[in-house]
Amino acid sequence: MPDLTIDDRLRLDALRDEAERRTTSRFSRFYPDGDGPLSRSKYQKHLDFFAAGHTKERLFMAANRVGKSEAGSYELTCHLTGVYPHWWSGRRFTTPVECWAVGTNSQTTRDIVQAKLLGSVQAPGTGMIPSHLIEKTINARGLAGALEGAQVRHVSGGLSLVGLKSYEQGRQSFEGTAKHVVWCDEEPPQDVYTEMLYRTITTQGLIMVTFTPLQGMSEVVKGFLEPETTESAKFKTFIQAGWRDVPHLDESERIALMATTPPYQIAARTEGEPSLGSGAIYPIAEREILVPTATIPESWARCYAMDVGWNRTAVLWGAKDPGSGRIVLYDEHYRGQGEPASHAEAIKARGEWIRGVIDPASSGSSQIDGRALIDIYGRMGLRLEPAQNTVEAGLTETWNLLVSGRLVVQEHLTNWRSEFRKYHRNEQGRIVKIADHLMDSTRYLVMSGQHAMKAPPKPSLYRQAAKGTATMTDWMSA
Repeated sequence: MPDLTIDDRLRLDALRDEAERRTTSRFSRFYPDGDGPLSRSKYQKHLDFFAAGHTKERLFMAANRVGKSEAGSYELTCHLTGVYPHWWSGRRFTTPVECWAVGTNSQTTRDIVQAKLLGSVQAPGTGMIPSHLIEKTINARGLAGALEGAQVRHVSGGLSLVGLKSYEQGRQSFEGTAKHVVWCDEEPPQDVYTEMLYRTITTQGLIMVTFTPLQGMSEVVKGFLEPETTESAKFKTFIQAGWRDVPHLDESERIALMATTPPYQIAARTEGEPSLGSGAIYPIAEREILVPTATIPESWARCYAMDVGWNRTAVLWGAKDPGSGRIVLYDEHYRGQGEPASHAEAIKARGEWIRGVIDPASSGSSQIDGRALIDIYGRMGLRLEPAQNTVEAGLTETWNLLVSGRLVVQEHLTNWRSEFRKYHRNEQGRIVKIADHLMDSTRYLVMSGQHAMKAPPKPSLYRQAAKGTATMTDWMSA
């Protein structure tokens, strides 16, 4: 073999580096030729979704664990990089693009959408976009590890842009800028979806939505399944996929998932069919979740969750058994048309040291003096933080805790029990918003409150605080 020149060696090293990147990137492992575990021959529904990319609006309505988010992140990676596999028959962009990838809230956008595309907070560059094609990332404010977007190298030589957004930012945040591609992971509100659709008009772009239809026959779902006109139907395509359409879920996984799935969600979570029909949101006998009223041991960590409103303000307290990990709901405050001061005093009477989570809507201006309610209560001595308000995820997690015995209710909580009996869905599968304040508080406590639980202060600090020799901050932070 003749001696290689320096230029030859550099070119050879570059080729080796490129080969290594291609074999190790997540993108390269999806939908390969042959008969491997992720070969495209086993994922026909995914291929149908990609092929339908010539229509402006696409919906991948799929069961849980089918790989819908992988499909969305894979296609978006193709458009951002301009790197399309040889078998690609869907829409192509030959120049750099500007895109949005959108999740439900800032946390799910970071933990799911961002992780799928760019890698997790703990392992950046391990997502679908090959790390060597990520030119720059832009940090977001307010949430650790969250990104606002990224610049991605396009095969043409320019840079594509992807912005990471969430539905909780509201319709107004999606105004103004044109986009070539919008990927929505999980179902968007109708007004947000409409606004995003308008962003693709001038670019002749596309919008794709990947989600499990847990909100029933919502307006977004109905727009795809039952288009209003024949003309509008030409611009819409939906692909439905269930567990039987993918090979990677074995029987034991299916059985385990079914065991923790509420009955009304089975069709959505296993077949990708919209959850329809009326019935109890928590279909479990009340007697199975009640425990006798008893004093909570002083050593148990606890917290409270608060749902605010003019007609009714509801607060729910929970404590965690350090041995079993079981959460016990042990007290409630349920009062209408009261001033914040009256609610604050009732809450502090249960223990000033207990931390709470509150309805995130309380971050908006109150009808009292224009200040955010969370600030008003904070000035009154309550230690509060906004709760996570992902409704369906919260309902599912609460159901899992109830059915497994990890969440129980002391029998004297009469207001909670009254709401529990009435809490149901209508014929379209939507939650009936009547007398559900403590039910909302339960969801806040499950999703956010249990992470804020804190054990009582040390007795020594308590005594010092009472004597004035320790500050309230020392006591509360102990």
